[in-house]
Amino acid sequence: MVVLVTGANGQLGQAIQFISEKYAEIEFKFCSSSDLDITSKENCHLVFTKFKPDYCINAAAYTAVDKAESEPEKAHLINVIGVKNLAEVCKEFSTTLLHVSTDFVFDGTSPALSVTNGYTEEDLPNPTGVYGQTKLDGEKAIQETFDNYFIIRTSWVYSQFGNNFMKTMLRLASERDSLSVVSDQIGTPTNAVDLAEVLIKIISSCHSELVSESNFGIYNFSNQGQCSWYDFAKKIFEVNNISINLQPIPTSAYPTPAKRPAYSVLDKSKIKNVFGVEVKSWEESLKKN
Repeated sequence: MVVLVTGANGQLGQAIQFISEKYAEIEFKFCSSSDLDITSKENCHLVFTKFKPDYCINAAAYTAVDKAESEPEKAHLINVIGVKNLAEVCKEFSTTLLHVSTDFVFDGTSPALSVTNGYTEEDLPNPTGVYGQTKLDGEKAIQETFDNYFIIRTSWVYSQFGNNFMKTMLRLASERDSLSVVSDQIGTPTNAVDLAEVLIKIISSCHSELVSESNFGIYNFSNQGQCSWYDFAKKIFEVNNISINLQPIPTSAYPTPAKRPAYSVLDKSKIKNVFGVEVKSWEESLKKN
């Protein structure tokens, strides 16, 4: 079984590399953006011709949420055109595509959320910024191309790899005595290694025919529970035995070019039921990082 991973040098790509040695039955082909430029369909075709992957995990993405507001063309090129190229080549080579999307496809204001465990896969997306819109358009490009896909929406991804909130907090704590962090945006942190494990579990389930083609579609995955960015930062410092003066602030006190969802918790019922995924709490996953 050959699994092609795009965006191999990114946070998720590195997390998949980190766990890949455990899966001797899988032949991983890791491609960085210099190995595989998804914005070039010709390049995609060449790489697929070489490796003939059974599965493709697309971990390549434009993820600079605020920068996307001033670089909409670049975000669109990677998150929409690049994804469409991959989907079309996957269709041609009968490759199943696993594509990672985001909680930013939602606006965070749905009135129905008060009585649920968060957004479900059936809830209507309504992105408020360029990044979220391009990720949603990428999802649509896949759906319009073929049926053999899994779109996994996730949120607040962090790990020991790449750039992320946890590493930023640890760096700032080494430079300052006090920090202010937004406390009125609610979501769920996701350990990139947990996300990587879930992607491999989906592939293994498909390959051993534990799930059928009717299970293709959109899924949510994040760790269990919910918190604010302030809560997340507080736990990061607690786990790392760091003493710092941490102050909660409202979103209004920390304006950003892109508007963030005020609430973006994702309901994981579907992925638990279909693939038997056991989801760790975000606090537990943070401790093992």
